[in-house]
Amino acid sequence: MMFFDQDIVRLRAGTRVDRGGNAVPDWSPDAVSRLAITEVSIQPTTATETAAPERTAVVTGWHVQSQPGTDLDIRAADRIEWDGMILEVDGEIARWTDPVEGGIHHVELDLVRATG
Repeated sequence: MMFFDQDIVRLRAGTRVDRGGNAVPDWSPDAVSRLAITEVSIQPTTATETAAPERTAVVTGWHVQSQPGTDLDIRAADRIEWDGMILEVDGEIARWTDPVEGGIHHVELDLVRATG
């Protein structure tokens, strides 16, 4: 049985103009928009460790799912704040269609955190 009792914060970069005149993501605190998202399920998925003489890299992953009937304002370029961590969205956002009523049935996405 899945429980939708966790909350996350969606972080979306603002934009700034670089030296070449191009609009680029701006992750500075004043430029980022924040959106609280409630009642999702977050489950661990992966943990890998790669040891090298100069460092040990650890990649940890989680899977997020919204409640049935709930769409989430999250894009692949966003970041997620959860449990004191800033996590990257890994891949595209899966928006599942309700086969009976149409519209969004639920949303699923994967998150990763790399350290080391």
